[in-house]
Amino acid sequence: MLSNGEEDVKGNELTLSAFSRIKKLPYDFVGNVEGRDLYGTGKPVDVVVCDGFLGNVVLKSIEGLAKTIFSTLKKSIMASAVATTGAMFLRPAFQEVKSRMDYASYGGAPLLGVNGVCIIGHGSSSARAVRNAIRVTMEFGQKNVTGRIAENIKRYS
Repeated sequence: MLSNGEEDVKGNELTLSAFSRIKKLPYDFVGNVEGRDLYGTGKPVDVVVCDGFLGNVVLKSIEGLAKTIFSTLKKSIMASAVATTGAMFLRPAFQEVKSRMDYASYGGAPLLGVNGVCIIGHGSSSARAVRNAIRVTMEFGQKNVTGRIAENIKRYS
């Protein structure tokens, strides 16, 4: 659960309510995580839960930070012949990082809490991102993800 601290008592009313419900589910729930944990440097988690507004703010902040870092790195590399030469050797690594961070390869994120499959795409999605959002939507439908979530909520509520 994304919150402003790791302690069980941290968060707003919505976060605290969701925390107490999720804690009862039969999953490996590690508890609250902070923003700094989202990058794989804190608690090891596969899924971070938050409300849609906060999730949107977090995603856009991450996109902006990544764009700034890569832009600054590119400027620094282009300013030096030695750095440009070194970057050629690092090109495969740079491409790997770029592909892993490219939202278009994922297409979108699921909007949970609706009766059906809903994948939310970026407002500035490319054709590739839209295609991948459609693919993810089909996969969610074929795997009955929404139905399985609903069954688990009923079972453990």
